[in-house]
Amino acid sequence: MNPVETARRQKERYTGGAERPLGSYLATLTIYGVTTGALALLARRRPVKVRMGPGDLALMTVTTHKLARLIAKDPITSPLRAPFTRYAGTSGPAELAEEARGNGFRHAVGELLTCPFCTAQWVATAYAAGMVFAPDATRLAGMTMTAVAGSDWLQLGYAKLQQVTEG
Repeated sequence: MNPVETARRQKERYTGGAERPLGSYLATLTIYGVTTGALALLARRRPVKVRMGPGDLALMTVTTHKLARLIAKDPITSPLRAPFTRYAGTSGPAELAEEARGNGFRHAVGELLTCPFCTAQWVATAYAAGMVFAPDATRLAGMTMTAVAGSDWLQLGYAKLQQVTEG
């Protein structure tokens, strides 16, 4: 049996006939792997070693959370998702619900762009690369996104307090 037929049978066993873009997922994983590998090779050529302490890890964590949600859920970034998604309503304060549309690669990218958990891996990888190649600018961007995330929580808390005092 040839490899293509083996892959088709494996897909059929996995999906049970449901439409799942496994080949496109593989392409997306390959892009991620090649990009990450290339960044790792470039980083090895740099003479400066990156030192990240607990504060840097906390900054990276909050930044990754905020940017992943900004990419996947924010109304202002919907034009970036629009070629791959369909508007389905709202999902929370200042957040949209969208569904992946199309087939193949378009659908796979749509799923990636609507899932903050999925997008977070790409964001964290970019942040880590930023810490190698431009640590000061990366920390500044991280501080900015962390301030925005903190502001979001304060806005939500303020709105909740208004509801309690009015009700």
